[in-house]
Amino acid sequence: MGDLSLEVVGFLVLAALVAGFVDAVVGGGGLVQLPALLIGLPGASVVQIAATNKLASFCGTSISAATYVRRIRPDPRTFLPLMLAAGLGSAGGALVASLMPRSAFDPIILVVLVLVGGYVWFRPSVGELTRLRFQGGQHLTAVVLTGLTIGFYDGSIGPGTGSFLVFALVGLLGYNFLEASAKAKLANWATNLAALIVFIPQGAVIWPLALVMAAANITGGYLGARLAMARGARFVRAFFLVVVSGFVVRLGGGLLGWW
Repeated sequence: MGDLSLEVVGFLVLAALVAGFVDAVVGGGGLVQLPALLIGLPGASVVQIAATNKLASFCGTSISAATYVRRIRPDPRTFLPLMLAAGLGSAGGALVASLMPRSAFDPIILVVLVLVGGYVWFRPSVGELTRLRFQGGQHLTAVVLTGLTIGFYDGSIGPGTGSFLVFALVGLLGYNFLEASAKAKLANWATNLAALIVFIPQGAVIWPLALVMAAANITGGYLGARLAMARGARFVRAFFLVVVSGFVVRLGGGLLGWW
């Protein structure tokens, strides 16, 4: 981090803190952390940004996943094949990210920010009860396809993966929100790990920065969980939308040459 100013490091650490905070309650912390890296490290390659983001996210997700396993005890017949498929998809996506030019990455992230921000704004209150839409082999097939598809997205691009997983598990498979969140965290942990297995041997992780951001991400997750219990998800969702809107303006203005 010797060539980074204290202002840039402080900005990225704050973004990681906010990302962990948001992810602990509503998912989609990558929608904060990844755009922040794009803004703070304009000279970095796509693979460096993706790898550094993944390491910080992996640490925060590990804590969340462990908490869900201990408290929710999700069904391993669903989350194990989901984790395996998501991990394989993520490894494939990480290989694609290694070949993706930076000029293509910023517009993709901007589109994802707008789409997932809109989804969070308009999301209906679904997932109150578990009503599985598939049984037996059909259920397993739907789980594996969900894991492969969203895992590939996470390895190659990434932001909003947790929200997409929850949306698929609730909307497609029929789980209630709490069960879907538990399974989504476990699958997200697997996608982060699989991507790192591809990124680390390439020397892509900016280690000093990633480790500081990881500590901030974990701290944000802890604080977010506590605030969620005290204030409720509505407050955090509003905060999330304000942050995402700011990044949309910043990235969009950069692409349009406003600054």
